[in-house]
Amino acid sequence: MTLDLLITGGTVVDGTGADGVRADVAVADGVIVAVGAEATVLGEGAARTVDAAGKVVCPGFVDLHTHSDLTLLSAPQARSAVHQGITTTVIGNCGLGVAPLADGADVDGVRAAVGYLDLDPSVGWTWRSYGEYLDAVAAARPSVNVAGLAGHLPLHAGVVGFDDRPPTPGELDRMTSLLADALDAGAVGLSTGLMYAPLTFAGRAELLALAEVVAGRGALFAWHLRDYADDGLSAVREALEIAAATGARTQLSHLTSVGRRNWGTVAKALELVDAARADGLDVAVDMYPYLAGNAPLAQRLPAWAQAGGDAVMRDRLADPEAVRRIRESWAGEALGWDEITVSSAPGAPDLVGHTVTALAADRGTDPDTVALDLLARFGNAVSMVAGGRDAGDLRAVLTHPASVIGSDGQALDVDGPTGVGMPHPRSYGTYPRLLSEHVADGTLTLPEAIRKCTSGAARRAGITDRGTITAGEAADIVILDVGRLADRATFADPRQYPAGVDAVIVNGEPTIAHGQHTGARAGHVLKAGTKDKGQRS
Repeated sequence: MTLDLLITGGTVVDGTGADGVRADVAVADGVIVAVGAEATVLGEGAARTVDAAGKVVCPGFVDLHTHSDLTLLSAPQARSAVHQGITTTVIGNCGLGVAPLADGADVDGVRAAVGYLDLDPSVGWTWRSYGEYLDAVAAARPSVNVAGLAGHLPLHAGVVGFDDRPPTPGELDRMTSLLADALDAGAVGLSTGLMYAPLTFAGRAELLALAEVVAGRGALFAWHLRDYADDGLSAVREALEIAAATGARTQLSHLTSVGRRNWGTVAKALELVDAARADGLDVAVDMYPYLAGNAPLAQRLPAWAQAGGDAVMRDRLADPEAVRRIRESWAGEALGWDEITVSSAPGAPDLVGHTVTALAADRGTDPDTVALDLLARFGNAVSMVAGGRDAGDLRAVLTHPASVIGSDGQALDVDGPTGVGMPHPRSYGTYPRLLSEHVADGTLTLPEAIRKCTSGAARRAGITDRGTITAGEAADIVILDVGRLADRATFADPRQYPAGVDAVIVNGEPTIAHGQHTGARAGHVLKAGTKDKGQRS
């Protein structure tokens, strides 16, 4: 056998949670063919040898929770992702996917509703079905592997619209049929986001019907819960009740508690998860290692104020009575405006990086007025970084046996349209941060942290041929200089690649070498239900 690549002298932390061992790794035709002594023997005459002495060799990171649905079409080199060691990204989270779209769907309305994803207006939407969307991703030739969740928002909005009403029986049948088609086309599951209109109006009957389709195909149902603040436990119970009723494999996305008065709620939520798992339900959680989140500012509006879609919502903010009601709903919120920073506002860079409270002081007005103005001007396209989280809650999730890591970020290019604004640093540094800071402080051991980033996350998405350093698995490999490993991205200066990620190999192709992107774009679209997920679609 002629090898394409031999990695020598490194400490292999294989992604299973086992301790690291000194071993060579042999790669041929995009697959790991041997590990250890056999690799050393086979390695004679390898086309390329990489010396990993003194470094950690581990599987490429599988980012279970991302929002790169459109950024990968604009920036397929996926620099912010691959530079931190991500080799596989799962898109379509929080219900904010871009497919499937029913015939007759208001595509412009859906695109506005998912404006959080839409950083490059030049990207054209050329698809309707989920299969057509995956074909568009494959045609972009990304540097990372891509698995996708079907989005509840395009499903619901494309069939029911944006008003506050339940689907008719015929509409529900159409939604479940579209979802079944998406899963058959290769989606690895469904995601919902019950804080985003019009999904705020989705009721139990709709969620049950969709979950039954997911369960019937053994796919994953990922939940951005209905609330993460005062009603967080009720939101967790809602998801677990749907799981119990249908048997759907369930993922509670970015589990946290927002607002000081809710700190400690995460432990109670995890107790509910433990009880569900004890009852035989397949339930897990994910999180990223930061004490602030990132979302559309419109998430702060009550559900009724978002009805009708982006344009109607913005028009509604000119109605004095609607404004009065919104202000009343904001009184006593768990999170203050001083904890919310504008992270993107198209065409208005002067607003970015300032808290709503600071902008109000500059304007000589109150924060509610500033927030209402931002929403009226930019709608769903204005984003925030929101704090108000507890380190103890984060530690509880990171150490829980059913937790894995998902960045909740996007694949961005600092030199392109997706690199504007002040994104959450998680898009650049989630995995180096976890493997440096949260290993150094004793929260996790390095083998367990790597497991949560690799095989643990891969198996949640139903990906079985990646996530460990094992002969026969795809050659998605990262080489880390653990002594230098650091997240250099900050909230004030987020567009910084990490230190210590020396090499990243995707399907056997060196994609980061000596800390630099090689230009390789060897990612595959990973379709559920296919025998060989290593084949490009």
